Amino acid sequence: MDNHSHTKYDIIIIGAGVSGLMSAALFGRLGYSVCVLEMDARPGGYIAGFNRLDYRFDSAIHWLNQCGKNGLVTQAFSFIGNDFPKAAVQHKIRRYHVNEYDYLVTTDVDAFKRQLQQDFPEDYNGIERFFRDARRIGTSFENFRFINRNMSTMNIWEKMKRGIQMLRFVIPFIPHVRFSGEEGVKKGLKRYFTHPKLLELFGSEPDLLSCLIPIAWTYIQDYQTPPPGGSQTFAEWLEYVSRTYQNDIRFKSRVSRISIENGVATGVEYENRGQLYKVEGKYIIAACDVKNLYEKYLPQGIAHPDLLKRLDNAELYASAFTLSLALDCTGEELGFGEEILYIADATLNRNKLGNGDPETSGIHVISGSVRDKSLAPEGKGTLTIFIPSFIEQYENWGTTLDAKGNYKRGTDYKDTKQKVADILIERLERELNIDLRSHIVYLDIATPITHQRYTGNRNGTMMGARPGKSNMQAKVAHYKTPVSNVFLSGHWAELGGGIPVAVRAAMNSTLLVLKKENKLAFRLLADYMDGKLTADSVNQSTLVRPYANDWQQKPTPAEKVQRKKQQVNTSDQVEN
Repeated sequence: MDNHSHTKYDIIIIGAGVSGLMSAALFGRLGYSVCVLEMDARPGGYIAGFNRLDYRFDSAIHWLNQCGKNGLVTQAFSFIGNDFPKAAVQHKIRRYHVNEYDYLVTTDVDAFKRQLQQDFPEDYNGIERFFRDARRIGTSFENFRFINRNMSTMNIWEKMKRGIQMLRFVIPFIPHVRFSGEEGVKKGLKRYFTHPKLLELFGSEPDLLSCLIPIAWTYIQDYQTPPPGGSQTFAEWLEYVSRTYQNDIRFKSRVSRISIENGVATGVEYENRGQLYKVEGKYIIAACDVKNLYEKYLPQGIAHPDLLKRLDNAELYASAFTLSLALDCTGEELGFGEEILYIADATLNRNKLGNGDPETSGIHVISGSVRDKSLAPEGKGTLTIFIPSFIEQYENWGTTLDAKGNYKRGTDYKDTKQKVADILIERLERELNIDLRSHIVYLDIATPITHQRYTGNRNGTMMGARPGKSNMQAKVAHYKTPVSNVFLSGHWAELGGGIPVAVRAAMNSTLLVLKKENKLAFRLLADYMDGKLTADSVNQSTLVRPYANDWQQKPTPAEKVQRKKQQVNTSDQVEN
């Protein structure tokens, strides 16, 4: 346990999500001292996961991508070492249980195309064009793997070259970008389909590209199942790397303010277990909620009112209402596979499918234990059920605000979330014709209030600010702040969400510090991101500290139980 006695570091990082931990590992690899301050008791942010009984729950409720052999996440982790948790190709990807249709999308994506053409022969050619356009987008993703550096890390010639690369990259996207919003999606889909059922199947997405990109990723096999032990093993590995380099990671440490002297940040004050502490640092990376940074941590007046207004008006991803179920049977016994199951009434408009109403919202279901047997005891399983959700629902979920602006949870909160959970479970049982409730051993219910408490993200949003024209024009996403040695990172530095975005943000915020601090180390990481250097060549550089590649994953609760059983069986055999 950290004793808070060390007070001076090269780098201070606020937030131990994937982005903060990734930056800490990179700086450690490059020889810098780091202190990471995390308000939660665990690393990982939205992928922290949790253990209950003999079950392990993976809180990364969406699919993984860019974690395959040639993906950004793999490339980034490989800069550090080769013992990181490995993800496998996900072959069964998404199942659409929509009205009378039940489609399974697999890595043989053309089988899905042929099934649609068989069911909707009048749209045969349109379906062909839809999948052709998706394949082109997939090819663009595959051909431009090394375009992850932010423009602010480049010189003029690099910017010119990147501009040409980006133009080539976006060409397959251009015909589709203008179709957004409910009416825009319908208009875009009508370029391909005439049958109302086909329009309904894809019509719940926020824009046309959101209909095409999942098919595009399927063509290039860019869906992965989490590593053994769940997505949280990524965070656990990054924490191990940081501690190997003698970095400090201080959990349950809630930042109160960033100290500024003569326009330069000098340190961070934080509270831990009722005690106040301060650490000093030359650079600060805020891998945390952007509003907290500008309105709570930095002195008032640092951020321009126009910037705060743009952040207030930013279009954010929804939060989630999430049920984590421990089952007394396997997920397979109830009919679940490794794929994400999407259940919806496609006759409803997009607003009703995504407004957080448990009676109408589209439901996503994942059985993590089907993918990874270590998440549950032998013969048992886990299930995650979630819908998009919003913090203002049910009068802030039956909570009240205390003097500090925190949500106080009481009986009304408990009753409200249980009522919503019951509706979702009943819908699932009805839609799939299964008896789910009788198999529940343990049920955990998370609301947007929960997600905000554990991540600090405004309104409990899952992934920060959405990609889109309005957020781009407002310049919501940014790395540089009005304080020259304070940089933003994580899902607030980039538009979009997921582990790849968090990793990309970490590498770019790290580059911005190195650009000011160490030109040689900057060039090493920049060339690696651009694909000019391999991991082997990085290992040979005198600029990096050696890493032993000796991380050993901790056993999950289910694995501990299994090992105890094996020990008992072995002991019995010896006695006999």
